Amino acid sequence: MPVDSKQLPWWLGAEAADAPESATDATGLSGEEARSRLERFGPNRLREQHDRSLVLQFLARFKNPLVLILLVASAVSAFTGELTNFLIISTIVLLSVTLDFVQEYRANAAADKLRESVSVRATVLCEGLPTQIAVAQVVPGDIALLAAGDLIPADGRVLEASDFFVKQALLTGESYPVEKHPGALPETATDLQEASNAVFMGTSVISGSARIRVVKTGAATAVGAIADSLSRPSPPTSFDLGMRRFGLLIMRMTVLMVMFVLLVSLFSHKPWLESFLFAVALAVGLTPELLPMVVSVTLARGALRMAKQQMIVKRLAAIQDLGAMDVLCTDKTGTLTEARIRMERHVDAQGVSSERVLELAFLNSFFESGLKNPLDEAILNHSGIDTGGWKKIDEVPFDFERRCVSVLLDNGQMRWLIVKGAPDEILGLCTHLEADGVALEAPLDEAAREAARERYRALEQEGFRVLAIAWRQVAQDHPHAVVSDESELVLAGFAAFLDPPKESAASALDALKNAGIAIKIVTGDSDLVTRHVCTELKIPVTGLLTGKEIALLDDHALAARAEAVNLFCRVNPAEKNRVILALKARGHVVGYLGDGINDAPSLHSADVGLSVDSAVDVAKEAADMILLKPDLHLLHAGVLEGRRTFGNIMKYILMGTSSNFGNMFSMAGASLFLPFLPMLPTQILLNNILYDISEVPIPLDEVDAEDILRPRALDLDFIRNFMFVIGPISSLFDFLTFYVMLSVLQADEKLFQTGWFVESLCTQVLVIFIIRTRGNPLKSRANPLLTASSLLVVAAAAWLPFTAVGPHFGFVPPPAKFYLILGAMVLVYLGAVEFAKQRFYRWAAHRLKG
Repeated sequence: MPVDSKQLPWWLGAEAADAPESATDATGLSGEEARSRLERFGPNRLREQHDRSLVLQFLARFKNPLVLILLVASAVSAFTGELTNFLIISTIVLLSVTLDFVQEYRANAAADKLRESVSVRATVLCEGLPTQIAVAQVVPGDIALLAAGDLIPADGRVLEASDFFVKQALLTGESYPVEKHPGALPETATDLQEASNAVFMGTSVISGSARIRVVKTGAATAVGAIADSLSRPSPPTSFDLGMRRFGLLIMRMTVLMVMFVLLVSLFSHKPWLESFLFAVALAVGLTPELLPMVVSVTLARGALRMAKQQMIVKRLAAIQDLGAMDVLCTDKTGTLTEARIRMERHVDAQGVSSERVLELAFLNSFFESGLKNPLDEAILNHSGIDTGGWKKIDEVPFDFERRCVSVLLDNGQMRWLIVKGAPDEILGLCTHLEADGVALEAPLDEAAREAARERYRALEQEGFRVLAIAWRQVAQDHPHAVVSDESELVLAGFAAFLDPPKESAASALDALKNAGIAIKIVTGDSDLVTRHVCTELKIPVTGLLTGKEIALLDDHALAARAEAVNLFCRVNPAEKNRVILALKARGHVVGYLGDGINDAPSLHSADVGLSVDSAVDVAKEAADMILLKPDLHLLHAGVLEGRRTFGNIMKYILMGTSSNFGNMFSMAGASLFLPFLPMLPTQILLNNILYDISEVPIPLDEVDAEDILRPRALDLDFIRNFMFVIGPISSLFDFLTFYVMLSVLQADEKLFQTGWFVESLCTQVLVIFIIRTRGNPLKSRANPLLTASSLLVVAAAAWLPFTAVGPHFGFVPPPAKFYLILGAMVLVYLGAVEFAKQRFYRWAAHRLKG
């Protein structure tokens, strides 16, 4: 039965009406046509992203249930004649929301600009010239140029291809790369796996190059159709889980306290509206509504500081993950070594210098169309070989299972398959040795094979990276190179390369070790070469696992072994990923530094994926952070910045769960025995907004050196215990204030509320200077802006009752005696908190050791 042409997939059907004519394939779209199509088809994104206007973003802040309740309650106040109450509550709510919105918007805008600077781009022809554009700007009809290491930006038809292999496991599950080429396909090739003339968005180029015409973009692509199933959210980090548990803790406390206050007010026959407003205002006071802003601003500021240190952050939360990282897995080349690889020797199987080996290695690297690695560059830079008589017929690209690459060449007289790769793999494929460019008739026996093995191992022990070079002659009409051709090879010899250790690597590794981070080297290179580098850098080897040994271990056994081992050698991408997952299973926060096509799975699996700006697109897309230089000193600076960021977030959390909680607890308790509300709802809201203003500069504050010495994670038990130690001290001094106001000053309702407002704000704000440091607050200086904002807020609280605005909030001027008593109480309070804090940290440290 013939296939209905209307139902044919696009790689079989007639070309879409929006595709350019073939005459424009050489020049691509004009700038004007590209802009027109972008407007017509929309951005090349899997999901349409409509950036909301600033007004809508601002209004979204009012979705907070507590904010809505306050606005409704204030409206009720207006209808009952309490117009002043309405104006005050509305103004305070508006100020609080605006403060949060402006700070967070500015922080996120700065972070988005940094992310854009390292975003993946596509190369398209624009009026005949190759032009780099953002992937989101690719449109149907664009002519895109692809090379090894690129992410394919959209679905398209292949126009030209040269040994073009694509990994499309994302869509088809195929583990091996698939070769793509232009040309028509039979109508039966309706499955995506059979579309050998088409490429698909999100897949990656393994080797070769191609020119494609874009047919589908965004949600219309194959990956767009299944985007929801593919884009599962990343598993929550330890910080995410901790913040979630912290939010639940605060919510439970808030609900209990509000219910308690409402019940007390009900039985005390207090005015219902005023009591309801009081309870809602109490809930607002208990809720750390500034926390999301503090987290966002602190992380964004950390990202800006890291950018100055040449690290670009793509995922803001990764800053905290970097600070919590206690294991770093890294490749050897370019991080521990200079990545300026030189070809030092080219010897035959007997160890004699051989120009023949150099010639074969050069021909292989010259005609190879895959991503040129540093070893290829070293071969090509070492010497120029005349390739004029040779032409390339075909290629079997490198993959991490075979660990070799083959090219099929012809010079008009003979046709050779030249193979270059890992010595142990190549040696297993060889059946003969070479002498003077001719294969020996005698087969390669076990003794000769062992002698060759000893030859390359001796080079590795000297610190050389070694490649084996082999070849075989094939029939003149041999049309293609396939994996099965890599057999019965003739071993020509070995090429040896030197990649000296970085002078800075030893000090950087020492700094990371002193920061509590274990370094584990995960490399495809030989264990002998890696040991040599470790000796040069004075890295003690605590254990070694090779890829073959890892393959024999199940996940539980690997997790147990990975804990003690710090060298993983001759590993393929799947084994690298297993090492990362094994370490995470042991409770470690794992970072992974990689820059190759094979590193993408590990970069995804790690808690924080790290890559470099020169990395291939696949690695850059998978990474959370991009290092603009492959230097571990940059990484150490980033770790310290992550810990500073976390330290400042913790300051706000500890403040919100100690003195702030203590004051709100006192307020609820006071409602039990007072015949009036201990503080008016408007006063509570004013107290809250002034407190929030004083805390805005927390992201700018410095963090004590001892707080960045070791990895730290959000510990809810630590926070709860700190609250139970500091909170009661705050409540104790609040009740002492009640006694002073009622017994010493004989205060009436308004004076009581005024006195407590001033006292609670003074203690709540000034205690930041105690809580912000584990050590002596007199020796740890706060940021000048934090000091200024705190002192100004305290001064404003003390001065407010004497202003014309004071009566509108229900304030009356307290007597001078009150301020003298208040000064003495604040000093004693701060001293008591400092004493309790020191005892708490000593107890926490002892508990940790125990």
